[in-house]
Amino acid sequence: MNRFSLLVLFLCSGLTSLANPAERFPTPPDSPIRLFYIQRSSNANTVIYDANLSSSKTLNAKDPVHTYWIRYGERGQKEELTTIQRTLAYGLYTDAINAESNAFEGYFLAYRKRKFVVKLDARGTPIALFPINGRLQILKRVYVSVDESHMMPSVNYIDLYGKDPVTGKDVYERFKP
Repeated sequence: MNRFSLLVLFLCSGLTSLANPAERFPTPPDSPIRLFYIQRSSNANTVIYDANLSSSKTLNAKDPVHTYWIRYGERGQKEELTTIQRTLAYGLYTDAINAESNAFEGYFLAYRKRKFVVKLDARGTPIALFPINGRLQILKRVYVSVDESHMMPSVNYIDLYGKDPVTGKDVYERFKP
């Protein structure tokens, strides 16, 4: 392969990673209770949101979602959120939906504008339905582009990745909070 071909190949691979920065982070291992996960541009550490199931395979009424870190930037260990992280940044508020058995409505404590639903689908699989492009879709992952150049970090944009619950097709939305 000549130098020009190598240069083109190198530039194209670099442009691909720039086009979708979320793709450069590790993917957490699959889990039958995984709802979704959040990754940020600042580092590879990943916030995991898993369904908290009781022994009878229903969502735990007091705490339906278990949120924790996978610290990929360190040793890849699992670590619980601190109280501040849970109450200000990555924690969730959830409340039972009266009209639907074993379903919960909620929102992120750091961003209350979009409410979501956590429940079990028809097969008994835990899902989180989140507004993506104006419709409730199955949320799979979130990527947050963070600007840390100032004293207080700010969010540039948020990418939402999910699946349409009817068609199974991938869905995507980028928005600026």
